Amino acid sequence: MALGARGWRPLPPPLLLLLLWVTGQAAPVAGLGLGPDEELQIERRFVPDECPRTVRSGDFVRYHYVGTFPDGQKFDSSYDRDSTFNVFVGKGQLITGMDQALIGMCVNERRFVKIPPKLAYGSEGVSGVIPPDSVLHFDVLLMDIWNSEDQVQIHTYFKPPSCPRTIQVSDFVRYHYNGTFLDGTLFDSSHNRMKTYDTYVGIGWLIPGMDKGLLGMCVGEKRIITIPPFLAYGEDGDGKDIPGQASLVFDVALLDLHNPKDSISIENKVVPENCERISQSGDFLRYHYNGTLLDGTLFDSSYSRNRTFDTYIGQGYVIPGMDEGLLGVCIGEKRRIVVPPHLGYGEEGRGNIPGSAVLVFDIHVIDFHNPADSISITSRYKPPDCSVLSKKGDYLKYHYNASLLDGTLLDSTWNLGKTYNIVLGSGQVVLGMDMGLREMCVGEKRTVIIPPHLGYGEAGVDGEVPGSAVLVFDIELLELVAGLPEGYMFVWNGEVSPNLFDEIDKDGNGEVLLEEFSEYIHAQVASGKGKLAPGFDAEMIVKNMYTNQDRNGDGKVTAEEFKLKDQEAKHDEL
Repeated sequence: MALGARGWRPLPPPLLLLLLWVTGQAAPVAGLGLGPDEELQIERRFVPDECPRTVRSGDFVRYHYVGTFPDGQKFDSSYDRDSTFNVFVGKGQLITGMDQALIGMCVNERRFVKIPPKLAYGSEGVSGVIPPDSVLHFDVLLMDIWNSEDQVQIHTYFKPPSCPRTIQVSDFVRYHYNGTFLDGTLFDSSHNRMKTYDTYVGIGWLIPGMDKGLLGMCVGEKRIITIPPFLAYGEDGDGKDIPGQASLVFDVALLDLHNPKDSISIENKVVPENCERISQSGDFLRYHYNGTLLDGTLFDSSYSRNRTFDTYIGQGYVIPGMDEGLLGVCIGEKRRIVVPPHLGYGEEGRGNIPGSAVLVFDIHVIDFHNPADSISITSRYKPPDCSVLSKKGDYLKYHYNASLLDGTLLDSTWNLGKTYNIVLGSGQVVLGMDMGLREMCVGEKRTVIIPPHLGYGEAGVDGEVPGSAVLVFDIELLELVAGLPEGYMFVWNGEVSPNLFDEIDKDGNGEVLLEEFSEYIHAQVASGKGKLAPGFDAEMIVKNMYTNQDRNGDGKVTAEEFKLKDQEAKHDEL
């Protein structure tokens, strides 16, 4: 229900003239020589265990009653009208006996009251309703007490250990509540609707008593707010569930609190000692996070998906609060980012995030890079003689440890007990690794950091390398075999025989078969007269060389087909 503010007006005339004191006589007191039928008799039929307040003269009460004569005949009942009787006590608005009988009652207390004629309607009675000299019996159940001097009552029954902020005027809050009358009757509950009540505080959106009762609350705090009717819905009630002149009791649990002027707040949890670089707008980040509401309710977690959240920052790919909160972080840093709703998902919310919710992100930065980044090379050790440097085409044998920026080990040739062997510049490794292995000498140790666009990209390697991951390789070069000049797969180490075709064609039939060609090339390599490109399948190289010479594709090479490299630059054999 909407807790809208209502005005207060003076009380109306008593609703039941039946109970008005019309005799004008002083109230007799029990035990002053009067007979049993002339004494006020009170039987307390039910007294609640808790009785924080009792009726005093001057209080306003709401109660139900059944009025009968001694023979049991009913002459009046508030239950029949489905409305409590509402009246001030001790101000002459009731018959004297009822004025006295209500004193000291608790809410929910039930009393059976016998009122003698002199304390009721005396010898005159009420024409047509109460005969003269009637003893009246009332079965009374007290529903409500308040006094015009009452203020809002606050009872905090739970307060969290940490309370960094409390509700102030103009704050926006989200809270759950149960709304009851003083007798415990539930008239409304946000829990039943499974939706918080969301409102500004102190600007007239609430009844005055609730505006006051919420001030000073912490997120997570639970309090009971008791509001007299003149600070609630007054004499008219709300026209639906709340009757006029009703005191209201709200059991409130505060879930969320912010102010429209709030910006994000950042709390650094862990900052690495070594922070060589901090994130900037345009960087691409990979981070883990737990996302919760202010009351601790988890709404999302990258950990549960076992995958980082990967995004550009400062370019509108994430909510504004996170765009700002992720700036200036180090790799490995952990921080808490609190995002107000106007920098989060606003009044509408999204998915399981309620509207107007403050969001708390506990993040752990795994890595970041910029699309403009190149590789980073740090030489850890160089031998005294480091004159022969690796170049494109060289055959390399090296050891490496591969890890993520957060130190997670991905792979290690040391653990496998064998080197990794490649031909530099042949596309056998990712581009960043190819670049990182150049101009390296045998025995050198270096660390190469490779951004994802020079590594395994957005896709990564399923089950091995996460998508968009920056990679760190610690490398030691163990062996270098010089490659051939670019464009060559075989070279002669000396002068080429002028009768090369005849030397290959051993049977002299004018045709060279693949077997003859292969046997000859391998013999030249074995004798040191020729060299095949290192790191490749020798048989495949020889076969490709032969195929290039067999120009008509008939499976044999003739003297007319046979040409050297300098005779036809299109081919790189021989």
